[in-house]
Amino acid sequence: MPLRSPGAAKPARDPVHHPLFARYYARISVTAETRMGMGGVRDRLLSGLSGRVIEIGAGNGLNFAHYPRTVSEVVAIEPERRLRQLALDAARRCEVPVDVAPGAAEALPVKSEAFDAVVLSLVLCSVRDVPRALAEIRRVLRPGGVVRFFEHGRGGGPAMTFTQRALDRTLWPPLNGGCHLARDPVAALREAGFELGPYRRMLMPEKGPRLPTSYCALGTAWRPEPDGAAT
Repeated sequence: MPLRSPGAAKPARDPVHHPLFARYYARISVTAETRMGMGGVRDRLLSGLSGRVIEIGAGNGLNFAHYPRTVSEVVAIEPERRLRQLALDAARRCEVPVDVAPGAAEALPVKSEAFDAVVLSLVLCSVRDVPRALAEIRRVLRPGGVVRFFEHGRGGGPAMTFTQRALDRTLWPPLNGGCHLARDPVAALREAGFELGPYRRMLMPEKGPRLPTSYCALGTAWRPEPDGAAT
């Protein structure tokens, strides 16, 4: 007996489907909290936020426990089903209200200018269309709203850059959930019209071998106020 009638609508397909990578990421990200110091990075990324926040690419929800109580609500967008389920579990344990929802960065399922802050945490490497995703982020962020970002990307000398680009053209994206190594997230934010605030380059891990994934940036940007708006 069929589970649904022939005329019934098919279930919506997830915009991202990387089940093997999702299992791997769920394990390695938890290990990185302590061994690579990611827990401290998340604290610095989210410190001082307030109001309504949208987190793009929430993964398995490891940021949730680090949001300050000044945040009134987090809308967490995660396109990959397995990671989204893990994020739902993390949201239930969080002191700040978190609503986990499916969606893609290039077409966010929320109203315009509805958020005081956007959080980008290791997500711009894997979105399919970075300019379109950043245009959506500008749309949903109120004028003067803040972007907090922690992203990895291009770094090192010519040899490392060559290696990153070669991996991007071959095996790295299909094996790692669409991740790209040679993107420049800081330049992408600037080109999308955001005003860059303080940010710093850093290595992850800070000690040990320098890997193609090691070159990171942690910082702040803003959606500019309209001309003539009060500051």
